[in-house]
Amino acid sequence: MGLQMVLADIPTVFVIDDDAGIRASIEGLLKSAGLRSECFERAEEFLQRKPLDTASCLILDVSLPGINGLDFQQQLRNAGLHIPIIFVTGYGDIPMSVKAMKSGAVEFLTKPLKRQALLDAIQQALARDSVRRREQADIDLLQKRYDMLTRRQHQVMGLVVSGLLNKQIASELGTTLITVKLHRAEVMRKMQAGSLAELVRMAEKLRLFRST
Repeated sequence: MGLQMVLADIPTVFVIDDDAGIRASIEGLLKSAGLRSECFERAEEFLQRKPLDTASCLILDVSLPGINGLDFQQQLRNAGLHIPIIFVTGYGDIPMSVKAMKSGAVEFLTKPLKRQALLDAIQQALARDSVRRREQADIDLLQKRYDMLTRRQHQVMGLVVSGLLNKQIASELGTTLITVKLHRAEVMRKMQAGSLAELVRMAEKLRLFRST
């Protein structure tokens, strides 16, 4: 159990490259940098592995047997798998790199890979994933609190964060002022909001405001 907890805290770099020599070289570099790695020959193999609950990134070769790297990047995005990608290629061109970066790639490196450039890109990718995971954890916690609200409290919260006063909310919902005040107090307590401004920020994170 203790070992599993320690391993869960170690960032993991996934490597997908059909060149065994490249995989071994990157794996050695990552080990020397104190990073855990897992290597795959094909993109399809990576999809068979369960996602880790720790910061991670993907070093992805552009040219792969089966689905190529750029198509795989799009496939991951469509599946909602948000892992930072560092592309590597032996024959990259400008249109290819532009396409990769526009789709969210952290870096686009050409082979032979420069040790420091790759390590810098990995650190940037892992930092980006750590931030995303913290933000998602915050949203998940807020969603749990929001789910604890009753249907009426959902309505009250929506009207409160839209800027309506208590008496306006009472009129909107066809209820009494004291009832609105009680519901509002419960919303603040369950959401653990210390102020109206904080409740509004929570609503923004939960995307409760309709886009216009």
